[in-house]
Formats: sequence, C-alpha cells, structure tokens
Amino acid sequence: MFSIGLTGGIGSGKSTVAEMFAVRGVPLIDTDLIAHQVTAPGGAAMPLIASEFGDDFLAANSALDRAKMRTLVFSDDTAKARLEAIVHPLICAETERQRMAAGGAYHIVMVPLLVDSGDWATRVKRVLVVDCPVETQIARVMKRNGFTREQVLAIIARQATREARIAAADDIIMNNEAATLETLAQQVDDLHQRYLALASPMTKQRTLGY
Repeated sequence: MFSIGLTGGIGSGKSTVAEMFAVRGVPLIDTDLIAHQVTAPGGAAMPLIASEFGDDFLAANSALDRAKMRTLVFSDDTAKARLEAIVHPLICAETERQRMAAGGAYHIVMVPLLVDSGDWATRVKRVLVVDCPVETQIARVMKRNGFTREQVLAIIARQATREARIAAADDIIMNNEAATLETLAQQVDDLHQRYLALASPMTKQRTLGY
C-alpha cells in the first residue's frame, strides 16, 4: 500500500487539499471523520468514555459532549491522555481497515495531529504538509469559526509547531494568503503525478502477487 499522510495546522487548508486529491480519484481516509464516528451515538468509544469520565460528558443524544470534553482536555493533560488512550486505538484500527480496502494506485490518510502523536508517520510512505504562516492560520480560523485570537492561539499552542511539521515533511503544499484555488490545484496536480509514479512499482508488485 502506498500511503500519503496529509497533515497541517488548524486553518492551513488540509480539508481543501484533501478534497482536491479525492476529486482526482484518490481514496481519502479521514481520521477526524473516524473520530467523530467512534464518539457518535452508539459509537465504539462511548461506553468506555462514559465509564472513564462519567455520564456528564455525554450529550443528550448519548454522543460525546465535545464542548465539555474540549474544555476539560485543554485544562488537564492527564484527561487528554485518558481520552486518547480510549479513542486512538479505535481510530487506528478503523484507519487500517479502510487502508486495506482502499483501491487506487495510492491513498491519502488525513491526520491533523500526524506530527504530534503516536506513530502515524511510520504508517505512511510519505508525509505531505499543507503549510501557511501562523498569522494566516489565526485569521482563517477567527473568520471560519468565530473564535477569538486568544482561542485560536491556545489551539495552535497545543499542536506541533510549524517548524516541526516542515521538518517532518517529505512534500509541502504552500497555502499562504497569496494562494488561490488555482495555485493549490496546480500543486496538487504536480504531487498527484509524482505519487502515481512513485506508487507504480508497488502497484505492479501487487498485480504480480509479490
């Protein structure tokens, strides 16, 4: 399997880039979506979360009360670790299931915290970072989510630094304030062709049964 790990800080434009790859026929595995599924009503994580944190952290529909949990984990690193110990194995297992089922020459695994946690970087062949200046992140998230500058800075502070992401990257898509959908699409096109070429030997090996 030729896997590309796609990551970037909040407001970097990861989802836009991921959708551009998907439009080109590349299978997309979204770990954020998987995280929402396992913490939805009836999700695999919910009995464990209720047992660990209590029913107060369940919403009226028995899903995770995300706002309440977010407040807790932002103020308590121990709580964050306890939550991750529940949800991460479930996310990893479902990600692996989807990877095994994915067709195409290669696939994209979108992991917002790829550089921050676990062994995600060892699960993929290449790491693709969507990059932009921190001030651009702040402006985008304030506009998109209605957060204050201080709220966005608090989120950024809990993520890997821009420098750490760049250091971990095999490939970078620049999505700064000057970027347009057209310039993003060109960068995606260039990388798509590169990944197809890199994946080609592995595709041939699978076809021959190696």
